[in-house]
Amino acid sequence: MITTANVKNGVNVDQLVETIGAVQQNPELAKFQFRSKNNWITGGHCVSSIKDFYGVGAEDESRQETFTMECDHPNVLLGNDKAPTPPEVVLHALGSCLTAAMTYHAAANGIDIEGASSTLEGGCDLHGFLGLDPEVRPGFEGINFKLRVKSDASAEQLENLAKFSPVFDMISNPTPVSIEIVKE
Repeated sequence: MITTANVKNGVNVDQLVETIGAVQQNPELAKFQFRSKNNWITGGHCVSSIKDFYGVGAEDESRQETFTMECDHPNVLLGNDKAPTPPEVVLHALGSCLTAAMTYHAAANGIDIEGASSTLEGGCDLHGFLGLDPEVRPGFEGINFKLRVKSDASAEQLENLAKFSPVFDMISNPTPVSIEIVKE
């Protein structure tokens, strides 16, 4: 007998339900630690590598390849324009995570998503980064996220599902960051 997977919005709903059940039975399975190694190249150009992480009670060994991402700055900001800026990568992470959270939670709730695309904008004032005005923050003053979704669900339902995004939480709520400088 051939069975087909219960897939909605590209998400295997049966596996999702099994995962939820496993975490309910053993809450320690929910603890994850993601990692990134970053190497400075020159100026504002850096390359990060990502491979291993801890999750589901063990070090993950499933990834065969190391993922790399680069950041740089455009010429007008004294970079060589070799890659997106770090704030642009944050926008990418936020848009991807909000969309994925909405899609996964929609699938779990039996909601079909036929299509989704988004635009994100974040404005900042260089007075903060350049140290010219201590009253101006160095980061984004705010982020506008516009998600176009083809679905029978209401906009309010979809927004509530998107808000399960971990990156949305990290950006919307203060996340403690410790900095340790090790001199070589």
